Amino acid sequence: MDTLKDFLKPELIWFLVGLTLLILEFIMPGLIVAFFGVGAWIVAIICLFIDISLNTQLLIFIVSSVLSLLLLRKWLKGIFMGHIASKQNMRENLEEFIGHRAVVKERIVPNGRGKVEFHGTDWQAEADEEIAEGTAVEIIGKDNITLKVKVL
Repeated sequence: MDTLKDFLKPELIWFLVGLTLLILEFIMPGLIVAFFGVGAWIVAIICLFIDISLNTQLLIFIVSSVLSLLLLRKWLKGIFMGHIASKQNMRENLEEFIGHRAVVKERIVPNGRGKVEFHGTDWQAEADEEIAEGTAVEIIGKDNITLKVKVL
């Protein structure tokens, strides 16, 4: 019976709950469930040192989970989703395109899109004027995967 009693210690239960929630985060990514796993681990650590009631454990779990979710999710999502980049890296990325030449592969209409070939790859392109297929253009900007071009 001592084994069962050892297994039912609150710190072990909270640790296993936290581990389960972190594993679930990998199965259904969304960067939400992980914070509840962290909250469970915070309760497990506190239970290692202090004997607290179940109500207090639940309160600490909810508060720590919600606080970590509100304070850290946006920052961590930026790291994991690749949205955090230095301005220098963004500038270098733009310099790779701006000022270079491309060739129109699919006619570009004003306020619409066409396609250009740049370094052997087809890109969506926009222009303020109509540009026929086969025309050489200069890249003047970039918005995600769309190049802004003008006739040379």
